[in-house]
Amino acid sequence: MNRPPLPRGTAYAVLAALAAVVILVSTAIFAGVGGRAGQTATGPRDTPATTAAASGAWIGSWATSPSSAEPNTLRGFPGQSIRNVVHTSIGGTGARIQLSNLYGTQPLAVTHASLALAARPGSPAAAPDSMRRLTFAGQPTTTIPAGQSQLSDPVQLVVPAARDLLVTTFSPTPSGPVTHHPHARQTSYLAQGDRTEDTAGAGYTTKSKYWRYLTAVDVWTHEADGAVVALGDSITDGVTATPDANRRWTDFLAARLRTEPGAPRYGVLNEGISGNRVLLGNTGPAPVNNPSALERLDRDVLSRAGARVVVVELGINDILRRPQQSDPQQIVAGLRKLVERAHARGLRVVGSTLTPFGGHRGGQPPQEAVRQGVNELVRSGKVFDSVVDFDLALRDPAAPLRLLPQYDSGDHLHPSDAGYAAMARALNLDTLKGQAQTAL
Repeated sequence: MNRPPLPRGTAYAVLAALAAVVILVSTAIFAGVGGRAGQTATGPRDTPATTAAASGAWIGSWATSPSSAEPNTLRGFPGQSIRNVVHTSIGGTGARIQLSNLYGTQPLAVTHASLALAARPGSPAAAPDSMRRLTFAGQPTTTIPAGQSQLSDPVQLVVPAARDLLVTTFSPTPSGPVTHHPHARQTSYLAQGDRTEDTAGAGYTTKSKYWRYLTAVDVWTHEADGAVVALGDSITDGVTATPDANRRWTDFLAARLRTEPGAPRYGVLNEGISGNRVLLGNTGPAPVNNPSALERLDRDVLSRAGARVVVVELGINDILRRPQQSDPQQIVAGLRKLVERAHARGLRVVGSTLTPFGGHRGGQPPQEAVRQGVNELVRSGKVFDSVVDFDLALRDPAAPLRLLPQYDSGDHLHPSDAGYAAMARALNLDTLKGQAQTAL
């Protein structure tokens, strides 16, 4: 049956309504693809990405481990703005962040949060037209319970690879001990009052060497297929790398993945903690500062957005820190447990040999024997899916128990910038590809 045409005004109204529905649906898709944006994150967030380049996905571009409660912060930073500066590994067309109150003893009230591109490297000033206010579950404020974390809603922003970002939070009230990462090797900033969306950055007069509350930045990307997560100790943390220069071995790896033909297009997430061990964390009531790798694996690796492969650089502190582990089999048994749990989530695991520490305090013959024992087991091919020989890459051929002089930061344990670059070169990028092996 023929129907009379709608009046012109009614037709326009119908078209406008349909357009609004399309916009709402598109926004919901963008916000929802990553899974549970804005929720309190207590477990795995995202399954490993497999078709990101074709359909787009949330992939980790930057991350750090919440390693401890910051000393002398029983009240937190009430009435101050914290502007964290972080460096992306991959880019995208949208972004979201994770805030952690893991070591807090009371709820953390965040009444204002923002994300922006830095105007220039290391600057607290924002690039023009890049400032975005962040929301949480659709609200401009959030309260994060003690011991938990919170994922923001996504914002639409073109985020370049290898670019500094500014992530700013403001809390008006005391919040208890601050969850932080002390060895950032990146200058961040503090300002009095709520200067969360201050684009000029003039109020950020106090410099900081810590990252506070911020633990992840994910990007919405069609260009990357996943992320490689580096699980390690101070050598992965990059404690001797030149500050504000992005010269940790993970930074050099990210550059290789961005530029080398045939390389897997992965984000790189640095989950190193200075002093970290495979088997033992610090003692005390939970959550303890600097938990063992086995204790933090779910939080720092398996839950990261788009995680596809793990590179494990751990074991030296089990040998050097008291109580010292004298049985290489025990250390390797812990490494195998890490591998089993990663395999259960479909992640491939590349493990490293332990690097030289000859000349370092504590690096005595009994400890060297344990290091050699661990390396022999790792090189056997029966611990990890693949092996990267950081020992071979860094040692002095003329004195193989020591670091090559130009790769030594001076303490005979931690690499120099050149040493970190050599570590990244030693990693065969093809070993980052493929599926996890089910048995070793």
